[in-house]
Amino acid sequence: MFKPNVTMACVVHCKGKFLFVEEIEYGKRTLNQPAGHLEQGETLLEGASRELFEETGIRAEMASLVKIYQWQAPQTQTEYLRFLFAVELEEWLEPNPQDADITQALWLSEAEFQHYIQQEGQCERSPLVVQSLKDYLSGERYPLSLLNAFEWKQSEANNAAI
Repeated sequence: MFKPNVTMACVVHCKGKFLFVEEIEYGKRTLNQPAGHLEQGETLLEGASRELFEETGIRAEMASLVKIYQWQAPQTQTEYLRFLFAVELEEWLEPNPQDADITQALWLSEAEFQHYIQQEGQCERSPLVVQSLKDYLSGERYPLSLLNAFEWKQSEANNAAI
């Protein structure tokens, strides 16, 4: 049975800058939005909030859904479903990554991000990082009410059978 990896990512925006996390991937310094895998028993919004905190030390609410991507990583052939959320902050918060895999978190303008990924030994984690920024900047936003974590209770199952 096919089971893609479900991930959540956050475009965190404040006063013209975006929060990126830096990791070492395949020997290169890479930038990504704060992102990670959905864990058992959590909703997409809970997972996005958890990943945001783990990778940046920042607690913030998701403002909207930007886009949902389906992607296959070429090096591993791994399939992903990536849910991209927007987080809007009034003031820059000092990042304090909790995840040991994150070397640093950086507030960068779009131009600073582009400059970073063009340097030797540095890149974006995947093409989804660049596409996510483009989609955010294009103004794509969808209400969080599109997402519904439906819980089926055994008592409802018993009533439905009657």
